[in-house]
Amino acid sequence: MTDTDAQPPALTARAITLAVATVGTALLVAAAGAMPVPYAISGPGPTRNTLGEQDGVPLIEISGAPVFPATGELLLTTVSVSGGPDYPVTIADVVRGWVEPGRTVSPVEEVFAPTDSRDEIDERNQAAMISSQENATVAALEELGYEVPTTLTIADAIEGSGAEGVVRADDVIVAVDGAPVVSFSELSAALDPVTPGDPIALGVLRGGERHDLDITTTDDGAGRALIGVLVDPVFDFPVDVTIQIEDIGGPSAGTMFALGIVDLLTEEDEADGEVIAGTGTMDLTGVVGPIGGIRQKLAGAVRDGATWFLAPADNCDEVVGHVPAGLRVARIATLAEARTAVQAIGAGTADALPTCD
Repeated sequence: MTDTDAQPPALTARAITLAVATVGTALLVAAAGAMPVPYAISGPGPTRNTLGEQDGVPLIEISGAPVFPATGELLLTTVSVSGGPDYPVTIADVVRGWVEPGRTVSPVEEVFAPTDSRDEIDERNQAAMISSQENATVAALEELGYEVPTTLTIADAIEGSGAEGVVRADDVIVAVDGAPVVSFSELSAALDPVTPGDPIALGVLRGGERHDLDITTTDDGAGRALIGVLVDPVFDFPVDVTIQIEDIGGPSAGTMFALGIVDLLTEEDEADGEVIAGTGTMDLTGVVGPIGGIRQKLAGAVRDGATWFLAPADNCDEVVGHVPAGLRVARIATLAEARTAVQAIGAGTADALPTCD
């Protein structure tokens, strides 16, 4: 029989103390879990098909040359980073970052300079994105045999180089050792046979007059000769290429932009229905450079349906042992190698491609 009129036992002082302590601890834990902590979390970001559209607008639009349909996908990959200015993370976020595959947790000072603001970071990333698009366009057009005339204006000399005190800002480079140069790739090729430390005769236009300047070259640290100047190039593109992409910054999409331009301008359907992801900076001579966040990009690629990934050769040490199931990785060092890889994947003959193993 149940006595509905029975009264609950009276609370003791010890029970009240335990209850208050439990509630207090829970509140402290909840508050600590919501407090910002000095860590940055990197994870797979969105991908974008450089052969496709975003919000109904093609990522790459070309005029002035025939454009051909493409059936494959060339995915640029990104990294999503939280924990920087205006994007704080909590201890709960950090714990998830430790346990979720494809994410890494780092002290925030390893990722962001303490003096950086969000606006400064965004501005730098946007500037790097614009530069990568320009580099990709030049490299892609020259890969296809177009000439891209360039005005090679000197912005400044590098301190301590042989050019310091010899060149002037606004000098325009027109020759190396008497051989005319009319593009950045020609300037680079003219320096290929030069041993660092050897002199060259740099032909410049200064105020409309030709001058031949004697300059001792410097070493770029990898055994290649440099003039020792900062060049601000202005390109005369034979084909108009417009790249439209929002909310993504940085230089690492250059390789996939260049491959997209090449695919659209060639009658061959190079990817031929395959979903190929990749990353890598692209310089004006078609060299693929290393990037950050390769493991996050691998995870994002396989998440979005890619079966192949094009990885910069200089990132291979970070790739080995971290390739997700269902994804194969091809090693690339130049745009020409990347294009060959896409053609082989599209043709079903990719087994012989170099890898990061």
